[in-house]
Parts: sequence; C-alpha cells; structure tokens
Amino acid sequence: MDVHSYFSNTRKKHPLHLTLLDPGKMNSENLSKIAKEADQAGTDGIMVGGSTDLSFENVEQSVQAIKNVTNLPVILFPSDSGVLSGKADAIFFMTLLNSSSLQYIVGEQIASATHIKKLGLETLSMAYLLLEPGMRAGLVGKARLLPRDNPNLVISHALAGQYLGMNYIYLEAGSGAESPVPSEMVEQVRKSIDNTLIVGGGIRTPESARLLVESGADIIVTGTFVETSNSLVEDLKPIIDAIHSA
Repeated sequence: MDVHSYFSNTRKKHPLHLTLLDPGKMNSENLSKIAKEADQAGTDGIMVGGSTDLSFENVEQSVQAIKNVTNLPVILFPSDSGVLSGKADAIFFMTLLNSSSLQYIVGEQIASATHIKKLGLETLSMAYLLLEPGMRAGLVGKARLLPRDNPNLVISHALAGQYLGMNYIYLEAGSGAESPVPSEMVEQVRKSIDNTLIVGGGIRTPESARLLVESGADIIVTGTFVETSNSLVEDLKPIIDAIHSA
C-alpha cells in the first residue's frame, strides 16, 4: 500500500482521522479489538507506537493482530529505533525539531535508517513539534516545549521542517493533554506552510475536532481518548463524522 498516496487521495475528499494505539499500554488482543471498532467508526488509519515501554516483540505482535482485523493502513509511530516492524505499511520517519537532544533530532533516525531500508517500509517524513504542555512525550524527548501563545516560534519550526523536505508537520500537545493545540495556532501555521498538517493531543469532542480541521488541520489524531472509551464506536464516530464533514 502506498500510504502517502492514500492520505493525499483521501484528503481530496475530506480531512482524515487516525487512531493511535500503544502496545505498551495493552496487549495485542485488546489493540485488535479497538482497531476493529475504530475501523467501524470510520477512522482512516491506525498508528502504532507512542510509549517508552515497547519492545520489538509486542510491536510486531500488535501490528499483525491489527492487520488481521482491518484493511486500513498501519503506520508505525516509534519511540525509538528498536521497535520497528516490517509488518506495518509505513513509518512516520520523524524528527523532534524542538528537542534539546541530538538523539531525538537525528540520532534515532540514523540508528534506524538501515533497518528501515531492509524492512522495505515506506517512510513518511515528519517534523514532530511538541507544544505545551507536552506531557510524557515532552519529558522523554527532552523537548523545549513551544509556547501556546507564540505562533511565530511555532511557524518558524514548521517552516524549518518544510524547507528540510518533510512532507508532514505534526503539532502535538501531548497524549492526555487537558486541551488541544489552540485553533488560532493551527490557523496561522496552516497559512504559512504547504505540507500536510497533523494535529494531536487533548482532542476529545466533535466540536474541538471540527474546529481544528476548519482551522486548517488535514489529519486529526486521537489516542488516549480511544484507550479510555467504554463504547468506542459510539464515542468515536461523532468525532470522526465531524472531521469528515468539515
């Protein structure tokens, strides 16, 4: 599957929703159940990763379990170079541009590049930008968190990602953040860049999701929300419908 073309072609019809599943938080059986329900709710793809408590084995098992129940693209969202799986359709090959550590700017990418080549994974180049509060991802990635009230600084980082040749810009408030990236921030970044704009973190309602896509987000990611829902299809479908209809 050519995931980049799939994203581009789907975006011509409507904004996209991606479901982020973390093998470090639940077993493959539970992940496959959530993936199936997310597919039924209308999600456009499954991201796998996000935790620091991952291993090659649980990522590999989780990706296979997910692919057993859905034909949606499965994209790796790795925390480090040791948790790659050739069973996935693609990998977000990302750099945390506002990290204070070379490990997360370029070190993990160098460590994983040869392995990705051997696995034959499609690479989706991404500038990953962590905004306040950043949550666990900010701590692990040693991020210099971008302020929510300084759009010029965020725009500078996003443009740097674009000029470095990255196809995707991801504005991330952090998994479990109390509130999403401000819509005003998304709007100003959208006006400044040409690439696909992804927004995640703290998105829990159809209203907040719709506002973000109306402000310029091409792809919305939800993770913690799907992990904590008691009725995923019932809870997630209104959010996805709001995204698709915006």
